[in-house]
Amino acid sequence: MNKFAEIGKNLLAPPIVSLAGMRSAHASDRAEVAAAFRAACLDKGFLYIVDHGISPELVDSVFAHTKRFFALPLERKLEVDMDFSPYHRGYEKLRGQTLESGTPPDVKEGFYLGNELPADDPRVIAKMFAHGPNQWPKNLPGFRETLDAYFAEMEKLCRLTMRALALALDLQEDFFEHFCYDAVQNLKILHYPPQAANPHPDEKGCGAHTDWGAITYLLQDDVGGLQVWDTQRGWIDAPPVPGAFVLNLGDLIARWTNDRFRSTLHRVINASGRERYSVPFFFTGRPDHEVVCLPGCLAPNESPKYAPTTTLGHLQEMLEKSYAV
Repeated sequence: MNKFAEIGKNLLAPPIVSLAGMRSAHASDRAEVAAAFRAACLDKGFLYIVDHGISPELVDSVFAHTKRFFALPLERKLEVDMDFSPYHRGYEKLRGQTLESGTPPDVKEGFYLGNELPADDPRVIAKMFAHGPNQWPKNLPGFRETLDAYFAEMEKLCRLTMRALALALDLQEDFFEHFCYDAVQNLKILHYPPQAANPHPDEKGCGAHTDWGAITYLLQDDVGGLQVWDTQRGWIDAPPVPGAFVLNLGDLIARWTNDRFRSTLHRVINASGRERYSVPFFFTGRPDHEVVCLPGCLAPNESPKYAPTTTLGHLQEMLEKSYAV
């Protein structure tokens, strides 16, 4: 961890945690990782992850192909517009999303991927939530291959992370194994143009929000702009850390733990004057998995805040809450 010591002096930033111990045969090494996870999850649910196992070469390739895609003429990107996909896959236009209610649209454009399934897959035919084929741009060599490879590596990383999370909750290490099987996952590549010198006061690259699923891994370039809400100090920066991912908990884990583990508001303001690129990976979990408050997360005489549900039920609740008129 010495190579990150200088960055670690910024006590306002999320903590830096190594995942190396989770690959150890020694329970004490895995317990050490779990303790670091527990502290971060009880605080803001945000942390930097190093020793994650994703190769620098793959990361560089993902960013290179991300920049190539967003550099395409608009008409090329619109060939894979999300409007053509019933599975919410493909290109989302600049200012096509407003994550923070009552503010101008987000100053970003994106390309969305999910679990790749053919149209004749039984889950697609049954119209299961978030199951279907992706859209892919034509004549962009290496784009699909790179993102497919990255998707597969991130799935492995998320499964390992859920094992660390189980230990952090004093559960059996394989507690979330069924939850991780046939999990819903989404990959997004995002481009944030520089914001205007005199923008609307509420304009942001990405409005303040929490993530709905279990965990999110964020790969960000060196531009910066990510901010995390701290109840004592307000918005704090989560600057890029070379070789690290940002990991944050989603609302599903907060619900599962009766809000003991935190899902925290975060946003992006790109005041750098430069193009910004980032790649979030959302691990939502198996749709039919039961989500019932964990007994170890209740204080004496405390009742669960949330009714039992499933992963899909939780997502449907979040959709209804977000789009209620």
